[in-house]
Amino acid sequence: MLRQKIADAASSPLIRGASAYLASEAAAKASRLAVVVAMARFLSPLEIGIAAAAMAGSDILKSLAENGVGQRIIIANDNELDAVTKRAHRIFWVWCTGLTLLQIAVGAGVWLAGGSIMTFALMALLGLEYLFMPGGLVQCALAMRKGMLASTAAVSGAQNVSANLLTCVLVALFPSPFSVVVPKLISAPVWLIGMRRLVSWKPAPDVAPAPLSAFARFGASVLGIEFVKALRAQADKLIVAAFLGTEALGIYFFAFNAGVGISTSLATALSTVLFPYLSTSGDRVLALKRGLTLAMTAITAVAVAQSMAASTYVSIVFGEKWASVAPLVAILCLTAIPNMLWSVTAQWLRSGGRADRELVLSLIAGAIITATAVVAAPHGLTALAWATLGAATIVQSAISLPVLLQAFGARSLLRCKPLFQGA
Repeated sequence: MLRQKIADAASSPLIRGASAYLASEAAAKASRLAVVVAMARFLSPLEIGIAAAAMAGSDILKSLAENGVGQRIIIANDNELDAVTKRAHRIFWVWCTGLTLLQIAVGAGVWLAGGSIMTFALMALLGLEYLFMPGGLVQCALAMRKGMLASTAAVSGAQNVSANLLTCVLVALFPSPFSVVVPKLISAPVWLIGMRRLVSWKPAPDVAPAPLSAFARFGASVLGIEFVKALRAQADKLIVAAFLGTEALGIYFFAFNAGVGISTSLATALSTVLFPYLSTSGDRVLALKRGLTLAMTAITAVAVAQSMAASTYVSIVFGEKWASVAPLVAILCLTAIPNMLWSVTAQWLRSGGRADRELVLSLIAGAIITATAVVAAPHGLTALAWATLGAATIVQSAISLPVLLQAFGARSLLRCKPLFQGA
């Protein structure tokens, strides 16, 4: 009986998908750790700060690429799939081209407003990455719809690893912020070619594209959510740059990547798997319970262990000059726990067609956490880290509580039930 239960668990879509993405993220994170080591050894905090500022701005704009179109393909009915994919393909091309132009324009605006020309050049280079996305986004969504999570994970992992390894080489040979950014663009074709090989797809010639209204409400909410999520993820870095300067940003960026990087990869892998798992499950509440248990157990174990070991591994891995940053790394590691809790809640709401509710809650949480960071930043990086951890834990636990109660059978205690009705 026990063996059968273990076998059933191992064969579940959640475990298979999570394992595939965890393996991909583990490979990516191992190579990413090498990047952080290379940056710590060859770049100054100021140079790291310049690269971090450009990537923070780019990541906020990149969130606009998550417009819900791919997820709309995943949840489409079989009889509308051809029409949905045909319209999605057109949306992807228009959208990504627009994002390239927008990012170049924003970079130019930063330069004209008094920023460095290097920041503009870095943002412009990162913006070109969008042009490689439309040719493979439909195939990626179709592959995930078919349950090919191990394959999509492998493609994403291959791109990340190739970019990170190339970054290590370039940073060692040509120490410069450009060496941190250029590999992201060079590795983009790896993702495109890989996704196109997973699924053979061409727009059906005899099918009319689905109306834009099929994407509008769901896509608008998802777009808003992803933008708020990216703004929240990068707000602390922008606040550090504004209040404490570019060199302090370089120190914070290093601490963040040395600390939260591994936990974030784990959270990203689990979140990627949860949406299709919850969307296609026959018993969504049971699926939520399993997903929540797996996600929180894994992230808590990793984050706590990493936090406790920070005082030892930071100086050994990155060099003695970064030893003083270890306490900051230890604090930042723990922020992955409340972030994962909210991520599971968000996937539950979105997979149930309640992306609008997810957007409202994301706005509330993001506003409170960002406001806390603004108040704490003038008091130094350590104060900022503690304040962010405290605010994230309180706010994200509060907005996730109704889903937690639903997952574990306490539906009678759902005082906030109207907010989640229909999820």
